[in-house]
Amino acid sequence: MVVQRVAVIGAGPSGLTSVKACLDEGLEPMCFESSHDIGGLWRYKVREDKPEPGRANVYQSVVINSSKEMMAFSDFPPLPELPNNMHHTEVLKYLRLYAHKFNLLPYIYFQTTVTSVTQAADFTGTGRWIVETETVDSQRATHVFDAVLVCTGHFSVPHLPLKDFPGIESFPGRYFHSWDYCNPTGLEDKTVVVIGFGNSGSDLAVDISRVANRVYLSTRTGAWVTCRVGPKGIPADIAWITRTGALMQKLFPSWSNRMFEKKMNEMYDHQLYGLKPNFLAQIPVVNDNLASQIISGRVRMKPNIKEFRESNVIFTDGSICVLHVDVVVFATGYKHSFPFLQLRSAYMLHLYRNVFPAALSPPTLAVVGFISGAGSINPAAELQARWATRIFKGLVSLPKQEDMMKAIEKEPGMFSGSGHNSLQVDFIPYMDSLAHEIGVHPNVLTLCLKDPILALEVFTGPCTSYQYRLTGPGRWSGSRNAILTQMDRVREPFRTRMVPGPETSSLSQQNVIMFFGCTALLCWFFCNMYIRPVFPLW
Repeated sequence: MVVQRVAVIGAGPSGLTSVKACLDEGLEPMCFESSHDIGGLWRYKVREDKPEPGRANVYQSVVINSSKEMMAFSDFPPLPELPNNMHHTEVLKYLRLYAHKFNLLPYIYFQTTVTSVTQAADFTGTGRWIVETETVDSQRATHVFDAVLVCTGHFSVPHLPLKDFPGIESFPGRYFHSWDYCNPTGLEDKTVVVIGFGNSGSDLAVDISRVANRVYLSTRTGAWVTCRVGPKGIPADIAWITRTGALMQKLFPSWSNRMFEKKMNEMYDHQLYGLKPNFLAQIPVVNDNLASQIISGRVRMKPNIKEFRESNVIFTDGSICVLHVDVVVFATGYKHSFPFLQLRSAYMLHLYRNVFPAALSPPTLAVVGFISGAGSINPAAELQARWATRIFKGLVSLPKQEDMMKAIEKEPGMFSGSGHNSLQVDFIPYMDSLAHEIGVHPNVLTLCLKDPILALEVFTGPCTSYQYRLTGPGRWSGSRNAILTQMDRVREPFRTRMVPGPETSSLSQQNVIMFFGCTALLCWFFCNMYIRPVFPLW
C-alpha cells in the first residue's frame, strides 16, 4: 500500500497544519474548504441573520483563551508585537502568516464542499477513498485518494436539548443556541437566561450583561473559573502548563488537586459565588470578568432549570424562579458529526488517541483536532497530523486492533476522553504520547547533560510546541532559540509605555528553584524505589 494523495477536509488551524504535515512527508495534499477563506472557527463571519449551517462561528468580542506562545505551531513562533491573548482577528492574522510562510494556499480548494467520503471497492487492499465534492456553482467532482484527514472540528453542529427543559414550547420569548450569537444588539434592557457554564456560556453571560436588564447563568455542575492573567501579570497558561506541574500531578495527585483548589479560591471563594463545581476533574472556565459581573449583580448564578412556565423559569432548588424572561440562550455544546462519511460500520465511535478509528484497516483515515483540554488545540492537532502522515507513509505502525481497543478502555482520560466530555484529554501527557510515537519527545535528562540552560526552560518553563522540534523527524534548527526567547515575546506587547527602572525577570529565579527542587525530589523517589530495597542501610 503506497500513500501519495491525501484529502484534507477543512482549512481551519487543524487543516492548515495537516496540509503542512503532508508536504513535510512528501505527500500530495488536496484541501477542500467549503467557505471562501481559511481560518475555520477563527474567521469571524459578519451576518445579519443566522450563520450558515455546518460551519463554526465565533462571536464579535471573542478573545482566545490560550496565550499566543501556547497556541503557536511548533516551527512558527508568533510575532513579538502580537498581544498575548489575541482577538479573533489577530488569530486569523497568525494563521494567514503561517499559510503564506509554508506556501499552503495553492493546495486549498475554496468554496468546495465535501459531500461524501466512501471506501473504494478495493479498500481492503489499497486503503483508498472515494471523495465527492461540490463547488459553490454546483460543479460536482469525484476524486480518488490514498488517505483522508478529517479536520472539520467539533463546533459546527449545535446541540439544542429542548426535551430536557419541560415547558419550553410554551415560552413566548426568544430562544437560540450560542452558535447563533453574534453580539448583544437587540438584548438591551432584556431579562436573559443563559443555560450552560462552559467558556461560551460564561462569555455570553458577561457580554450580554453589559446591556441587558439582568442575566441569569444556569449551571448543572458549576465550574472552576480562572483568568487569562496569571502570576505577576503574565499569561496564566504560561505559568501553569509546565512539565513540572504535570510531574507533580502524576506523583502527588491528591496534593496537586488541593493546591489547585486553593489557587482557584485565592481570588474569590467559588462556593460563595455559587461557582464551585460538583467534581474536580473538569476543564476550568477561562473568564476575566465573570466575578466582577456577579459582584455587581449584573450576572446571577442559578442551578439547573426544572421547567418553563410560559415566561417564568423554575429552577431545580424548587424555591427560586425568574419571572418574565425575555430571552434564553442555550450554551449547551455541540454534536459530534461527520455527515459526509459513508462508512460500512460505526468506525467513528472508537478513536484511538482521538485520531484513528480503531476498527478501520488499513489505517488511511484520521481525525485531526477532535479534542479538548486545558490547553490549546493547535499544538496537539499539529502532533496528530505529524503522527497520522507518518502512519500513512508506513514509517510508524499502529498497534493491533485489539490492543487499541484495550487502550481506549484502559486509559479513557487520555485516549477516548474522560467523564462527561468524550473529547477531553490530559494536555501534556496526551501530546507526549503522540510525540513518543513520532520520535520527537524531548529527553530532559539528555538535555541536562548537553544543554542545561535549555533543559531548565523545557522542564520548568511553559510546555510550548517548540519542544517537539528539538529532535527526531521534522527537527527544526530554530526550536532552541524559539524556546529561549519565548518569554521575550511574552513581554514585548506590554512595552507600550516604558517605565524607568530595571526590568524584572519573569520566572527565571522561580524556575531555577523549581528545577533543583524537582531534581532533588526525583533523586529521593529513585532512591526509595530502587536503591533502598537493595541496600537497606544506605
